[in-house]
Amino acid sequence: MSLFWYLLVMAGVTYLIRMLPLTLFQKRIRSRWLQSFLYYVPYACLSAMTFPAILAATESPVSAAAALVVAVVLALAGKGLVTVAAVACATVFVAERLLPFLPL
Repeated sequence: MSLFWYLLVMAGVTYLIRMLPLTLFQKRIRSRWLQSFLYYVPYACLSAMTFPAILAATESPVSAAAALVVAVVLALAGKGLVTVAAVACATVFVAERLLPFLPL
């Protein structure tokens, strides 16, 4: 029975976090600084969640770092998401196959 109460409290807290900004900020936000801050919040949160997972997703941090560098370079060059993801995966594959032969 206590699991039910945990789930109920968790649902209530989640609902409040999403509902309160909608009710508290009903007027248009006119501050340019606050607008720019809120614009970049999703990107910062996404980066904070995915960056550690990128480095821990492979057998070796070296192959993960190589794929990260390749992905960032391709993304900055304006390549599409599918291209960046495919080349980053290929980089991990090749790096994982070459790492046993490298003296590290």
